[in-house]
Amino acid sequence: MVKLVFCVRRRRDLTREECQRYWREIHAPLVRSHAEVLRIRRYVQTHTLDTPANEMLQAGRGGPEGFDGVAELWWDSLDDLAAASSTPAGLAAGAELLEDERKFIDLANSPLWLAEEHEIVAAGS
Repeated sequence: MVKLVFCVRRRRDLTREECQRYWREIHAPLVRSHAEVLRIRRYVQTHTLDTPANEMLQAGRGGPEGFDGVAELWWDSLDDLAAASSTPAGLAAGAELLEDERKFIDLANSPLWLAEEHEIVAAGS
């Protein structure tokens, strides 16, 4: 399996709550509507909690400002992702998703990359 990891920073004109609500209630159904044509196996949103604990974690490590969340999308393989993304329907779906992302994501400051997971500790261990 291949995974796309997308660290999301909201547009500065939105609150974290507004961004996360739009992402969950508007963008997620849009992704779901294109999942078959894009061959997406799984889509998960991880929303950052507004808690002082996050600030303490970042301060203790001298890290940069945190993200508003992380999106993860899985495909069976790089070839499957490439094939889905190269069809006219896949290109149109990708363009629609990108246009929607511009409504709530600071794309220039939201890194994304393709990755492969390597489980180190099994659940329940």
